[in-house]
This record gives sequence, C-alpha cells and structure tokens, in this order.
Amino acid sequence: MSSRVLASAAVLSLVATTACTTNPETGNRRLSKAGIGALAGAALGTGAGAVVGGKSKRTEMIVGAGIGAIAGTAIGAYMDKQEKELREKTAGTDVEVIRQGDELLLNMPSGITFDTDSYSIKPEFRTTLDNIASTLGSYNQTYVDVYGHTDSTGADAYNMTLSRNRAESVAGYLATHGVARARIGTQGFGETQPVASNDTDAGRAQNRRVEIKLVPVADTNTQG
Repeated sequence: MSSRVLASAAVLSLVATTACTTNPETGNRRLSKAGIGALAGAALGTGAGAVVGGKSKRTEMIVGAGIGAIAGTAIGAYMDKQEKELREKTAGTDVEVIRQGDELLLNMPSGITFDTDSYSIKPEFRTTLDNIASTLGSYNQTYVDVYGHTDSTGADAYNMTLSRNRAESVAGYLATHGVARARIGTQGFGETQPVASNDTDAGRAQNRRVEIKLVPVADTNTQG
C-alpha cells in the first residue's frame, strides 16, 4: 500500500478520536454528530484511505447506524479475533487474508469471483462470500471498503468501469447478507494499482482482483 494510504488512515483515525463521545451510563464510545463534518472533510481530502468516499452522507449514515468506536487498547484483540475467523472461513478458497497493522485486507482473485469481462459473482463463490459476510456482520465496528482492480489489457476507461462494477457487485452482495450498507464504501482503480507485472499471464492474473479492506472505527481517547 502507498504512503498516501497509510498517512490517510492515520489522519482519519485521529479525527475519529476527536469525534467520539462517551455514554455516561454504559461507558461505551461512539462517533458524535458534532464530529461528522470533521471526519467527512478528512476522508474527502485523503482519497482511497481508511474510508472510501469522503462525503458527509456516508459519515452521517455510520453515525445513524450506531456504530461505536473501539478503544485503542481493544483494537488489536478485536482485529485478531476477526482475522482468525476470516482465515478459518476462507481456508482453501484462494482468498488471501493479509494483516496490515490493525487493518485487514482480503485479496480475492477475479478468477474465483467473476468470469472474464463480467461483474456477476460466480455462483460457486457465493458460499465463501456468505461466510465473509457473516464474519463482517458479527464484527461491525469496522469500515468495509471494497476495491476493484484489473490488468492492463483493454482500454483504460473500460477497465475502470469494470473494476467499479465488480466492487459494487461485491458490496451489494455483502449489504444483502448482513453487512450494514452504511459501513461499505467502494472504489474502482482499473489498471492503476498493479501488484505484479502485466507482461505475463501470471502477473495479469494477480492484478485482476477485488479487495476488501477492513479498518477499525478507532478511538484512542479512552479518557473521554
């Protein structure tokens, strides 16, 4: 991941910290409406960072959905448990679960998710996606960003559209299988973020992928 992405994640985490309030009765912390503008503004300025789509509407939806922030000391354990469950439920499926600090990235090759030039999810992949959705629904204190990528074959504009449609297909599936739509953001990158050389069949196969990035709704201000 680029330094820009890492930096944006840090910015959004910091802003989310200041946008939280503590319930005096339960001690639980959640995003406050007073912090909506600041959080949305930070997301807008960072592009594809911790939260895709920096529009205030999405942030308002997150607050309205009652998604609580996780105290800094609890983030690691929370993501550890989610990682363990995701690894168990995707074992043997070619879905790669990657840990990046306190974030998780699920790498799903297009060969197991979509037919060539299609953004309809393969029927045989739906059971795996059901299992992923079940876990994401159980661990709801995360943003769920879905990224679409292609190889360099074909026109740039076509690849960008295909990548967006594939990201939207996965996001829509998750939203209808227990993952709150307010948590989900999507972005298509077309051929702009290769992870391997496009000069070989193997490299192009790696570049054709959909990723699900899970970012905790973090709050390190445990003192309120």
